[in-house]
Amino acid sequence: MSTAEERAGVALTNLDQPIFEGAGATKRDLVEYLDAVRDRIIPVLRDRPLSVVRIMRGQDSFMQKNVPKYTPEWVKTVHMWAETSKRDVAYALCDDRRTLLWFANQRAVEYHPTLVRAGDWAHTTHLVLDLDPPEGDDFGLVVRAAGLVRETLAAAGLAGAVKTSGAKGLHIFVPIEPTPMEDVAAATRAIAARAERLDPALATTAFIRDDRHGKVFLDPTRVGGATVVSAYSPRLRPGCPVSYPLDWSDLGGVTPRDFTVHTAPALLGAADPWAVHMPAPQTIPADLVAEGHTIPVPRVQAMHEGKRRARAKRQAEA
Repeated sequence: MSTAEERAGVALTNLDQPIFEGAGATKRDLVEYLDAVRDRIIPVLRDRPLSVVRIMRGQDSFMQKNVPKYTPEWVKTVHMWAETSKRDVAYALCDDRRTLLWFANQRAVEYHPTLVRAGDWAHTTHLVLDLDPPEGDDFGLVVRAAGLVRETLAAAGLAGAVKTSGAKGLHIFVPIEPTPMEDVAAATRAIAARAERLDPALATTAFIRDDRHGKVFLDPTRVGGATVVSAYSPRLRPGCPVSYPLDWSDLGGVTPRDFTVHTAPALLGAADPWAVHMPAPQTIPADLVAEGHTIPVPRVQAMHEGKRRARAKRQAEA
């Protein structure tokens, strides 16, 4: 079998090499998977500044935001200020099959679009809760915690879609009408806090890992210019799992390891569950926004708490 070919005008090379150690998949498998799901993944990437996680042979993986100098001119780009790196970044827009295949040939395994569209930096399109299991990788606990979030959303008159993160947890997406970012962030904090109150022995909003005490972390920080791994994206994890959309009723009978670049296409068939299960955009209730504005921003609170603990430790050792 040849290890080089061309598809949709993109030269594909070294196809029979492993993607990464432990992937159980070759670069050809990655290309074939992404091409098979292109009509489902491109709509969730389209018109969104894109970061990808790449892994080159013999090197560590890295997240690429700024497109490299050798990027073909037909790859659409958009410039956006990156707060973390304090610079203007040229992000790719993965709007078509050719661009997706080019990224696959660049050994881009993971696809992390922003929650904003290139033409509207001021508004996020979805409210997102990221559910992480405690140590021990207990997916059953995450499923139970997702039920708390769903119950909280329903009580607020909202509905969301759920997918595996492709790692150990779940992502819950709530499509929303245009809302200022500060209010979306506030409402996300309020939903997490309300879900935590339903079962504080199961779920926590504690941002500092040592304070979670074996509970599922309801992470409300995927807001603003944040990225979230897209539905259908592969992950750089053993076995090369993918972030897979699910019906709420299916959560109890699956694990994230069920969905890989090898198994997902056959499981999907002709279906696009992310599109099917995604509700129409909704208006965030004013009481959620108001409550959320009374809750400290987790990262800021954690920073101050970290400094406080460091001072206390120094004083105790003095």
